[in-house]
Amino acid sequence: MNPEQARWFGENFAAIVNNVERAIVGKTEAIRLAVTCMLAEGHLLLEDYPGTGKTTLARAIAQSVQGTSSRIQFTPDLLPSDVTGVTIFDQKVGEFEFHQGPIFASIVLADEINRASPKTQSALLEVMEEARVTVDGQSYPVGQPFMVIATQNPIEQAGTYRLPEAQLDRFLMKTTLGYPDRQATMRILASGGSRPRSAALPSVVTSSQVTEMSQLAASVHIESSVLDYIVRLTEATRGAEDVRLGVSVRGGLALVRATRVWAASQGRHFVVPDDVKMLAIACLAHRLILDPEAEFNGVQSVDVMAQILGAVPPPTERQPA
Repeated sequence: MNPEQARWFGENFAAIVNNVERAIVGKTEAIRLAVTCMLAEGHLLLEDYPGTGKTTLARAIAQSVQGTSSRIQFTPDLLPSDVTGVTIFDQKVGEFEFHQGPIFASIVLADEINRASPKTQSALLEVMEEARVTVDGQSYPVGQPFMVIATQNPIEQAGTYRLPEAQLDRFLMKTTLGYPDRQATMRILASGGSRPRSAALPSVVTSSQVTEMSQLAASVHIESSVLDYIVRLTEATRGAEDVRLGVSVRGGLALVRATRVWAASQGRHFVVPDDVKMLAIACLAHRLILDPEAEFNGVQSVDVMAQILGAVPPPTERQPA
């Protein structure tokens, strides 16, 4: 990526964020993380309370990039075919025809993913990893761009199926929207109507431009000292107190992909240590498996990751090539 391409990337990134912010008021940071996740070709996990705008976020991003959006409400009786689609025999034609499921959309909101059975969860996570659906031996690509925004409800845990730690590792980022502050709430209530705010949003970039931005982000330069910083962070998680299992190499790769997009969103064609510090908690904290005793005592992976960031010094100079 050259400086001109980085400037173009940053302008388009800002246009998407500003457009989405017209529907999600006062949540710029969460929106930037979600758009970063999409351009890094990853998936986002939101753990949040009902009514905080998760569905609106998914629809607003899809509207902004000329894409489609769908919402899957996960329930205990949801079947894998309800997500991926099903093959039905057409008697008129005399052959089987594939009917696409709601997973075939640019932005898919998987609402309350922990309410579905592990079998249905695994069907969704397989599509997330492969970007294609296989039914009766036939593969069907889901298209580009493609991002799953999965949500977990931190309340009403009775009858839910907790996502296994290995499946949590499939999500590039985990974050939260949270409730808006008082001023943002006043703006929302003052302009509130029956029609969703995301429905009237215009498109600011095309789907092909999103694909081009994702390809450009992969060419953002990362200095070897910054890569070493990421390695030291991941290694520190494996020996941290209260941590039973630290971040894998997949987690390090996820952080690299995200920091490249984040750097380009700032109009830079290179990654700096501050990019890593900015995204480390969102990309790595949910990958930590804590000791049961630490969890019982109220220790949270976000706090552990924050301590590691404070303990591992960032690079201050370039390493020799």
